[in-house]
Amino acid sequence: MNYPPAPWQLKGRGFLTLYWVEIDRVRPLIPKQLQIFSFFPGKTLGGVYVGSYEDGSTLRYSELIGVAALIYHRGKIGAWISHIYVDNPDSVAGGRAIWGLPKEIAQFEWESKASAVTVKQGDRPLCHLQSYWQLPGIEHPVQVPAHSLLNSQLVHFNGQGKLKWHWAGVDIQIPAESAIADLGLGQPWLTVLLSSLALSVNAPQPFK
Repeated sequence: MNYPPAPWQLKGRGFLTLYWVEIDRVRPLIPKQLQIFSFFPGKTLGGVYVGSYEDGSTLRYSELIGVAALIYHRGKIGAWISHIYVDNPDSVAGGRAIWGLPKEIAQFEWESKASAVTVKQGDRPLCHLQSYWQLPGIEHPVQVPAHSLLNSQLVHFNGQGKLKWHWAGVDIQIPAESAIADLGLGQPWLTVLLSSLALSVNAPQPFK
């Protein structure tokens, strides 16, 4: 596959849902040497993100991400991406080779001016998300730190840029046959629409 080098520019929109996740439930999805950041006894922060990257992006593609936990390692906090699906083979190859992300191919069906999306992997449904209402957006700079395992080495990287976030009414369905169901997600405590998204995702760096 041909994939561009980092940094990748991502421009588009997406939906983010956040959850309190049982640490014992997600512990098997995370390398044993990593400490899971606990907000409450036995709870960490997890989430599901669905996005679409359009003209002006390094690659055009859609993406579904499952975040199992926040990780604290050597003074740095970052998201641990346990599940990630895209619809562009070059994104799969680059995500695996550059950042060590476990990207897989899936199919995305966007509906109703991008207010709803269904994600499948062949005949297996992964996620359905629909937005019913949203409030006016607030523009804000953003930093998205993450940790990953690249060629058996722990690394960290950042997505940084700006976006508008909107409070939104979002219904998300994750069927039992979806791999993301392994996270044991219940009802999200926060659902937002992200518009005017412009992120630069830097090359990963080893921990010092």
